[in-house]
Order: sequence, then structure tokens, then C-alpha cells
Amino acid sequence: MRRQWIKFTVISIAASAMPLLATAQNTSKTPGWPNKTVRIIVGFPGGSSPDLTARTLAEPLSQALGQPVIVENKVGAGGNIAADYVAKATDNHTLGLMINGNLTTAKLLNPKLPYDPLKDLQPVSLVGVSPLVLMAPKSAPGVSALAFLTAAKQAGDTWSYGSPGIGTVGHIGMELFKSKTGTQAVHVPYPGYAQVATAMIGGQLQLSMLPPALAMAQVKGDKLRAIGVTSSGRSTLVPELPSMAEVGVPNFNLEIWNAVAAPKSMPPAMVAKLAGLVSDIARSPEVRQKLFAQGWQVVGSSPAGLANRIQADNVLFGGIIKALGVANQ
Repeated sequence: MRRQWIKFTVISIAASAMPLLATAQNTSKTPGWPNKTVRIIVGFPGGSSPDLTARTLAEPLSQALGQPVIVENKVGAGGNIAADYVAKATDNHTLGLMINGNLTTAKLLNPKLPYDPLKDLQPVSLVGVSPLVLMAPKSAPGVSALAFLTAAKQAGDTWSYGSPGIGTVGHIGMELFKSKTGTQAVHVPYPGYAQVATAMIGGQLQLSMLPPALAMAQVKGDKLRAIGVTSSGRSTLVPELPSMAEVGVPNFNLEIWNAVAAPKSMPPAMVAKLAGLVSDIARSPEVRQKLFAQGWQVVGSSPAGLANRIQADNVLFGGIIKALGVANQ
């Protein structure tokens, strides 16, 4: 009996040590790395959703790597300026916190883009996913969601909608919404979602799709009005809001996501190490709670998991782009 107990204990200890052994083996493949400050490049302004995510990950990632991790904002072109910067980095200490479009359809939207998401970047980890919230000004016509949608259709091209740039999910999502509802609102791009919200509050826009955390902050502040979420059903992030189907827009399912990516030049061992750390950090209780408060359902995937999501979104968004002809607007 004692021999069996000893055997069981040895097996249990060995099993519990396997993750540590895997980490040690992974670390041994990257001796002396990182040996200086690691930068996370964000293509949107400070306070934007990607910026908040990057800053949430930075401190625990710094602790795990044993080197400073800082966030740098390189704003413009829907995040593509930052993505291009990351793609061209060769120091093995530069990462990007990016959104869907930067890693999927950017080149399809603009063939002259100086980087190719599939050729010049490599996936590290899918951090979180979220639906968007269809928003309207507080003074928007129509008491009900259906009445508002009717007013939007009747307004034709006299209404405008905002997005954080051409090819972003906020842009493609609104174009999909227009095709399903017969609305004709004109697209106006902004540097980020925060600027879109400000423009709506100021009366420059009549429609937009915002991330849940930003959207609900405006609703609670009595500044904007929420119509519904872009998921096929209600979201755990904002369970009080109806889905698109509930407000009269069937077969509508759209999500934003953010992810960590690296230049194609970064060695696989470094990418594997980063992927494991980012995934573990994102799924840790403290960080998971922070990201949920920011409006993200945490995933924390492997590089392969992110690659699969990139492929699926290329099919979905690529189809919308081609069908609606929204490229190069």
C-alpha cells in the first residue's frame, strides 16, 4: 500500500511540474532574451480600447519577462500605421496590440498598403472578443428601436455614421447594417472609437457602433442611446441590451477582437514564449476581471488559435468588402 502511495505521489508531482518544465524548456530556447525594453505598439489614441488592453497586459508581462514593457501609440489609418511599424521591426523587442482589420482585411481594402497582414506579421495570441453596440444620439427620433430604424431609413444620406477608420469592424459592421436595413448613412472616419463617441455627443453623427464599455459609459452618463448589440444573441458583457435580431435586423452577428502580433522576423521560440505568457496573463483572474470591465470576453489563445480566427474573419469580412464595395472609400 505504501509503495502504491509513493508511486502515486511521484506521478502527481511529475504531472504538476509539467507546465513549469515546459516553460523552462521554452525559456531555454531564448537565452538572454529579452535583454532590453519590450514595446507594445498601439495604433489608436490613449484611452482607446486597444490602448487600455495593452496597458493592462504591460505590467504583468514586464514581471514575467524581467524587462520593462512600455506602450507606444502610433495613431492613424485605422491602426494600420502602427501595424506597418510592427511589421517592419527587426529588433525582436517590438509587438503590436491590434484589432481585427489590421490582421485580416487591411490589404484587401487597400492594395497599396505598405504591409501585408498575412505575410509580414505573425499571430501571438487572441486576447479578447466582443460585440459592438449600435448607438444613437440622446435626441435621436423614435421612442422604440424599431421607430429609430425607420427614421434612419427615411433620413437617407442626410445622416452620417462614424467609425475608427476604413476597414475597421466599426466600418464594415455599419456597411453590413446598411445593406440589411436599407439605410444610407454616410461614413465619416475618426482616429478611434472615443472620438466617434464625442462626435455623436456633439451632434456631428447620427449612428455608430461602439465597444460595450465605451457605449455603456455614455448611456449611464445620459449622453447617448443604445439600440442593440451586434451579436446573434444577447451578450454577457451587456445582457440588458437586445440583439440585432430582437430590434428587427435578423442574421446579424459581428464581433470585434484584439490580439497580440509580432513581426514575421521574430524567431518562433520567442513567439511561442510570448504566446504562453500573454495567454496565461489574459486568463489570470485579476487581468480577466480588468479586461471584462473594459468590455472584453477573454480568450487568451495560442498562435494557432489566433491564426484560425484570422482565417475565419478574412472569409467573413472579405466577403462583405467585396459584396458591398467598401474598399478605398
